[in-house]
Amino acid sequence: MNRQRLHHQADKIEWVLATHKAPAKVTGGRVTPRTIQFHISPSATTKVSQVERLAEEVALALNAPAARISRSNGQINIEIPRDDVQPLRLLDMCAQIQRDAAMAQAMSVAGTTLLGVAVDGVPLLLRVTAPDVAHVLIAGTTGSGKSEAARTMLASLMLFQRARDVQVIIVDPKASEFRVFEHFPHLLCPIIKNVEDAVANLEWLVEEMMRRQELMITRPRIMLMIDELTDLLMQGGDEGGGYLTRLVQRGRSAGISVIACTQKPTASVLGSLVKANFPVRLVGKVTGASEALVASGVAQSGAEKLAGRGDFLLIANGDKIRVQMAHLPPNDYDAFRAQVIGIAQQRNAGVQRIQNGYYD
Repeated sequence: MNRQRLHHQADKIEWVLATHKAPAKVTGGRVTPRTIQFHISPSATTKVSQVERLAEEVALALNAPAARISRSNGQINIEIPRDDVQPLRLLDMCAQIQRDAAMAQAMSVAGTTLLGVAVDGVPLLLRVTAPDVAHVLIAGTTGSGKSEAARTMLASLMLFQRARDVQVIIVDPKASEFRVFEHFPHLLCPIIKNVEDAVANLEWLVEEMMRRQELMITRPRIMLMIDELTDLLMQGGDEGGGYLTRLVQRGRSAGISVIACTQKPTASVLGSLVKANFPVRLVGKVTGASEALVASGVAQSGAEKLAGRGDFLLIANGDKIRVQMAHLPPNDYDAFRAQVIGIAQQRNAGVQRIQNGYYD
């Protein structure tokens, strides 16, 4: 990114604010793979609401499609999308982590996934199996990067963790989003591609949860990945919804976690299932403020103003963390498969196999 251009943009922002009687100084900023963020220090007479109302004027002055204005850590942030978007490749990030002993050790803990980078450029990890996480909702409209975010989480898990420690069930109604994971040792069963099979597997997983609870078993960890949660709830009927509700309510104690994606985060469909049982949310761009509220669980999250294409908010314990999700493009699929298979062969760890849906 050209430093001279950044200074020129900062001058324009100060000029726009001063012209509209909301004087402020640009004190710094951050450049991420997809956005440019300017940190603004307003004068004593400038109200935050004044700056927020000038988003369109700032975007026009910077020749940007939009300007997102937010407040954090005692400063105002003005963010615009980059013209030269830089992809954040998952395999590059994983190679970086493998060179860092502490990060690699953290990623080896069962259920730990790589998301991408925070606004400060630091890799962001999420341990789904942590007591205060357990289940994750990924929400976002078409083009937000919702399914890609789920692929990134599963791919990072399979690269760093043994199949004997973490096993995965994937429900993929589109029969296309998760084909890269077919035949991997981490899969507990073949990828599920229709609602009838999904409901049957949910029934088995509930029985497995009860068996584990009775015997106090928590390993191997089981990760249930559901793409298009809303469709499953609508087409699976009360039976499918009942099984899923039991899993998200009680699965934590049996070492079972749910990662669910939806592009329709509406209260009428998701209802109390999501509100009460998904403490962590990954929210991409949604269509409006009402969907942003349901998806994030917090008011005024600003999810409807995200840039899309992997630009997400991580909502945990009421806190919001901006994250650019890493990307596993189709061109990297072969290299990804080769790495996972190579690692599995090196470990040669006597992976526990599954026959007919039950443990040997």
